[in-house]
Amino acid sequence: MWNKRYSEPGFLFGTEPAQFLRDYAEHLEPGKTALAIADGEGRNSIFMAQNNVQVTAFDFAENAIAKAKGLALENNVEVNFCLSDIENWPWEENAYDLVVAIFIQFIGPQERKILFTNMKKTLKPGGIILLHGYTPKQIEFGTGGPKTVENLYTLEQLRLDFQDMEILTLRAYEAEVDEGKGHSGMSALIDLVAKKR
Repeated sequence: MWNKRYSEPGFLFGTEPAQFLRDYAEHLEPGKTALAIADGEGRNSIFMAQNNVQVTAFDFAENAIAKAKGLALENNVEVNFCLSDIENWPWEENAYDLVVAIFIQFIGPQERKILFTNMKKTLKPGGIILLHGYTPKQIEFGTGGPKTVENLYTLEQLRLDFQDMEILTLRAYEAEVDEGKGHSGMSALIDLVAKKR
């Protein structure tokens, strides 16, 4: 399904980074290493690379990777783009300074628990997780994201899932989103920034 969606002309979520990533750009320090999970067409990994972060990004849609490589070339930055799904990604221990997961709500609660554990595992001590997504109210707005409520994040759930980390920011809010035709309109959003102890 995703490969088909990414085969259409243009960029499904636009070419500009998520506002979330711009809001927390102070964590994108030059020379840091980052892993971008399910990065799609590359808009977020390219923004990180423009901030002189060494980025590895993966996605399971070949068409998304092809577009991401082209966009990186246009922007004259280097990103290590890899074709993989979350189950088969080699979650190397203590490998990255940053783990970035933006709108990755295509899995249910059980798989999500495994994913979050792997995200923490691959993060270096003192490293930062940047997680951004939708809350259940997003289903009312219908302006992007999954239609399955179980895939959406709540404050309570994220507080529990990341209780072993130092939570620097955890907030739910509503805002207008203009990120291509995939995410457009008033949205119910949630941000997590957490530091590995």
